[in-house]
Parts: sequence; C-alpha cells; structure tokens
Amino acid sequence: MNKALFEKGLATRREVLGASYVDAAMANADPFNLPMQELVTRYCWGEIWNRAGLDRRTRSLLNLSMLTTLNRPHELKLHVKGALTNGVTRDEICEVFLQAAIYAGVPAAIDSFRIAKAAFAEIDEITEKS
Repeated sequence: MNKALFEKGLATRREVLGASYVDAAMANADPFNLPMQELVTRYCWGEIWNRAGLDRRTRSLLNLSMLTTLNRPHELKLHVKGALTNGVTRDEICEVFLQAAIYAGVPAAIDSFRIAKAAFAEIDEITEKS
C-alpha cells in the first residue's frame, strides 16, 4: 500500500467528512472490510479529491448529483454534510437536486431533498448545542 497516499487521503477525508465519522469508520473496519476502507481512502480521497483540476466545492456538487442519480442515500447524507463543509450553500444543494430531478428522475430528487433535510437538521442541532 502507498502509505503517503493513504495518509494524504485520510487527512482530506477527515477535513471533508469530519474526523469523528472517518475515525469511527476506520476503527470499525475488520479484516473483511478494511481493504475497502484503505482503497477508498487511498484512491478516492488521496488521489482524486486531491487532484488540481477541480476544487473541493465543485467535487462536492458533482458528488451530490451523482449520488442522487445512483440513489445512494447513506453516501448522499454524508456528502451533503461534506458539501456544506466545502462551502456549498443549502440553496445550491437545492439547485443540484432540482437539476437532478429533470435528468435523473423526480423520485430520486425527492429522496435527496428528504435526506438533505435530515442532514441539515442534524447539523443545526449540533450548531445550536455549541
């Protein structure tokens, strides 16, 4: 394994998704799913998210669109929170889902709105407690 790329990916993953989420994912890895955690950390977060061609904000917008299209609610909720961390506004998230409704289907977009609303509520609750 490329240790430097893994460490770079781990740092980026923590910055975007939050250290507590990433640390829990790594701590809960077992011999069966550890190879997938390592792969995602190295290639997704180490290689792709750190390329110079797109900034993190743009990558987040793309992810929201693709995850809506693919109907991946768990990943979508996680990336809604990451998109906010990367400077995407709630209004821009709304626009992504409206665009996806036309090109990926209304049911997929409706689910994405529902998931984002739950993510916003979680973030707002944490913010209010702070």
